[in-house]
Amino acid sequence: FCSHFISVVLLLTVALSSSAAFLEPYDLLYDNAVQAFYSSDYENVVRYMEGALSSCREVRRTKVRCRLRCQDQHPFDDTFSDLRFFDVVLRRAGCMNKCIEEKLGTQSVHKVSEDVVQDFNRRIPYNYLQLAYKKLKQPDKAAAAAHTYFQANPEHVEMGENLEQYKDLEGVNEDHFVDREARPHQHSFTAAVLLYVKGDYEGAIILFEEALAEYYEADVECRALCQGPQRFEGHDHLRYRYSLHELVSDHFTQVLHCEHECVRDLATRPGRLSPMENYLPLHYDYLQFAYFQMDRLEEALQCALTYLLFHEGDEFMTENVDYYRDVLGHDGEPREKAAWYLRRHKQELELLLIGSKTMGVEFTEGNYWSSTGGRDDSNRIPSGTDGWMEYVPISEKSSVAVAAPQQLKEGGPLLYDGVQLVQNSVALNGTQRVLLDHVISEEECAELRHLAHVVTLAGDGYRGRMSPHTPNEKFEGATVLKTLQYGYEGRVPMKSARLFYDISERARRIIESYFLLNSTLHFSYTHLVCRTAITGRQDHRNDLSHPIHADNCLLDPQANECWKEPPAYTYRDYSALLYLNGDFEGGEFIFTEMDAKTVTASVKPRCGRMVGFSSGGENPHGVKAVTSGQRCAVALWFTLDPLFRELERLQADEVIQALDTQSVWGQGLNINPKDEL
Repeated sequence: FCSHFISVVLLLTVALSSSAAFLEPYDLLYDNAVQAFYSSDYENVVRYMEGALSSCREVRRTKVRCRLRCQDQHPFDDTFSDLRFFDVVLRRAGCMNKCIEEKLGTQSVHKVSEDVVQDFNRRIPYNYLQLAYKKLKQPDKAAAAAHTYFQANPEHVEMGENLEQYKDLEGVNEDHFVDREARPHQHSFTAAVLLYVKGDYEGAIILFEEALAEYYEADVECRALCQGPQRFEGHDHLRYRYSLHELVSDHFTQVLHCEHECVRDLATRPGRLSPMENYLPLHYDYLQFAYFQMDRLEEALQCALTYLLFHEGDEFMTENVDYYRDVLGHDGEPREKAAWYLRRHKQELELLLIGSKTMGVEFTEGNYWSSTGGRDDSNRIPSGTDGWMEYVPISEKSSVAVAAPQQLKEGGPLLYDGVQLVQNSVALNGTQRVLLDHVISEEECAELRHLAHVVTLAGDGYRGRMSPHTPNEKFEGATVLKTLQYGYEGRVPMKSARLFYDISERARRIIESYFLLNSTLHFSYTHLVCRTAITGRQDHRNDLSHPIHADNCLLDPQANECWKEPPAYTYRDYSALLYLNGDFEGGEFIFTEMDAKTVTASVKPRCGRMVGFSSGGENPHGVKAVTSGQRCAVALWFTLDPLFRELERLQADEVIQALDTQSVWGQGLNINPKDEL
């Protein structure tokens, strides 16, 4: 028996070893590439990093292929029962496990951490690759890697400068600047729009049709990827004691949420948080007019009717349909693929159908004129879109472009003795900006830094991500309420916890007074945060500690706009950063133009220094890399809208009030720290 058992174990070991050899895990290859980079072994950087990217793509392809195949082999039928449902679920699971492991090897080997997933989503590997290819004197490949990285990180100042340098290098031409991670449906759509604008309607039609086919294929793949294991926010599955039906329900709720996001994801360009408006219907708008220009009215009518599936009753498209019907002498039908898709995903699509033909222009004989103007129905010509909806004039967009606050004022009293005005908006080359010194003393800085070393946790305020903005630094944070909790529990002096509360209120009052605000400025979020340079990861750095952004809108450097729409914190009106030290290298705070490249002002942190500014698109800002040491600050965001006051701050106010009246000692405190960011 023992010898038989050992033989079985050996056979299993060999089988697992051979199956695992099918594909090396991409997180292991990625780690090897990073280690090679810091050892200046650039050939192995390229070898391992290209291998990691290839492995990642193969894992994705295999999961999509296997899940779709197993769904087809084991469909849910109309005769629904508990036993039948679980039978199909188990058969699908077995089918998928077998299929995936035949291609990839043991699945557990290919489970990667969330940090690695985020790095690949942010295209961090291409940053390493462009530097490695540059060192290996392969500028064409370096240019491609840099371009690929920059597409998803347009706020990256240094990479933008690198791209300009590559353009001037001998042996590098325009064809080398390719996006290696371009999504086929978006690539075809962009190319089609360029041909359309040039008047090459025949070429545009081919590419728009390709873009549609690729879009629907990408949608199927996205939904297939949702079929895997799900995360259950807020649940500890070691203690998860819900019934089987509740567990299954939770799983499929997460799957549905994931699928719901597919429509948004497919319409979102790399490095952007918001999707392109009206993305899918816009294909049919372009096509109907392109087909009209090619005198293919049957197809034009079909595409116009398809557009109306998404925007029922749209005035200008309805007029186009009437025109096509009159000329052809008969009606038509919308495309069945689009009709089927809309029936299945109507609710998801409705969230993105923001733009409509009210933003377009009409094409008349030799003229472009506003769709709001008059028209001569005796010479009726179908209308067509004027190009990227994302770049139509701000006044015509349904998204609100951010403008600077009205009736801007500044120069009010600084309220506290010793606080010194260093630079105003003019000196900082902008609007609604101020730089102050001696807001707090050296002793207060030292006490708050000591407090930070005790109370801050890695990833606090950043959804648990230790390195949210760059893999080369560690971020640790704490809120006012959490600090008071530590003080009440005796883990830090209550005097220190109270100091954090008091100096944040001091900062709020100074900002409110200096900018001469007529209404109360409320806390939106208060965060004690330290960022630390990670040893061994500082050589060759060309990234930022915090990329260029605005605090209440989505910065779009290419369009030179900032869109005040979710997921931005649109309710934030003013921001401030109170620095606790300056004994580190790098870490300068910078203001830029809206192109996220042109630096307009730079601030070197030091104890007691505070920079304050309005939170909108008039003040894009970021932080240069911290290359040595630790940089600590109190970050504050404020709102003029009391509906968006920070909940934890209100709770902290109650705690302080209780402390001041001494009632706390007999009753205990009900403190429930919560990570809001």
